[in-house]
Amino acid sequence: MRSIWSEVNKRLVWRRIWAALARCQQPYGLATAEQIAELDANREHVDIKRSLEIEAQIHHDLMAELKVFAGQCPNAGGILHLGATSMDIEDNADALRIREALSLVLAGLGSLLDALASKIEEHAHLAVMAFTHLQPAEPTTLGYRFASYAQDLLEDINAITAIRNETRGKGFKGAVGTAASYFDLLGADQFAVFEESLSRELELPFFEVATQTYPRRQDYRVVSALAGLGAVLYRLAFDFRLLQSPPIGELSEPFGKNQVGSSAMPFKRNPINAEKIDSLARALAVMPQIAWQNAGNCLLERTLDDSANRRSMLPEAFLIVDELLRTATKIVSGLNVNHDAIRRNLDAYGPFSATERLLMAAVKRGADRQVFHELLREHSMRAWEEVRAGRPNRLFDALAADPRVKAVFGGADLQAWLDVDSYTGLASERSLAIAARIRGLIPQTQKFE
Repeated sequence: MRSIWSEVNKRLVWRRIWAALARCQQPYGLATAEQIAELDANREHVDIKRSLEIEAQIHHDLMAELKVFAGQCPNAGGILHLGATSMDIEDNADALRIREALSLVLAGLGSLLDALASKIEEHAHLAVMAFTHLQPAEPTTLGYRFASYAQDLLEDINAITAIRNETRGKGFKGAVGTAASYFDLLGADQFAVFEESLSRELELPFFEVATQTYPRRQDYRVVSALAGLGAVLYRLAFDFRLLQSPPIGELSEPFGKNQVGSSAMPFKRNPINAEKIDSLARALAVMPQIAWQNAGNCLLERTLDDSANRRSMLPEAFLIVDELLRTATKIVSGLNVNHDAIRRNLDAYGPFSATERLLMAAVKRGADRQVFHELLREHSMRAWEEVRAGRPNRLFDALAADPRVKAVFGGADLQAWLDVDSYTGLASERSLAIAARIRGLIPQTQKFE
């Protein structure tokens, strides 16, 4: 990702576009085969030092690079950039880099989903306490919790794939998008064929209509999709931070043998990777607002007040997402599951959720729902105070001994309704279905090496 957005690569892409422009102008007598060969021979010879020296004098980075490239091509330099404006080069280059960067994001998503699928399959049947309002609620399975993140990430793959496939360049339409300069060079009847040949040469579709730039709404769409992916990873990381907190303690991210958690507290095992994800995703979340402003404030045929922020916004958005995906994959792949803590939490809070099963069974046996609900509430409140005091949850024993419960259930064994681990509904089935969807998709998705 750093390579895609590097200063050297940007100039390499500019040079590729300049050479393509000359090549497609050759059939119209505007360049010779010898000149094209000279351009191709020097395309890779980026000289950042010399370009920056010229830019310091003329204050125009693209023209500085153009002068260096032309100087390296004594026979062909004079036909470079013919008919073009700066954004004919820069916006097509940005579209190419965006598309390449989106492909790398999809590869990272593939790696993360592959890791999640493994964890879903491993823990599809492992009951854990679920939390609503950050309070113990009912059991779910750990695999189902992982599947909720994976389902969102599958949606991100679909959205980002669509955006990558629909990314377009400005094309070659000149200073205000009318292509008037190319009409003069080639003739009005030749322009459509000429621009189509450039589209094929660059393997990049072009917007049919442009101003001096491609529509900045495209940037907004791209950055918004990246921020949407960031939201999923933020939630995953925040949940992992909560579950790593010792009072819950069910998960822990990889922690190196010699890793230091705190300069002051030697015992600390801070979840630094999950915290990093949330920190970077928070920065990513505000970038769509910048892209929105660029799209909304691109007045008339163009203002320049988007240029400076795009130079940092686009690379930083992609670099953040790249780091988010790599870090999340590392956490998920090396995640430690504390079965003792899971059992402790289920034993402490799971019995409360079993009362719902008992309530439904009692009503099916003819009990008054409201009366039986109050009975269960009284026992639950007493048991809750016991748990808060650090004592075991004796709710099951208290219910089994209550004559009012016996009157409803007779001699029936209550254990079938009070079994916390089996009260997970569709969690196992649906989580494995998500894992199967991932397994069917990922072989078609290039993953990180």
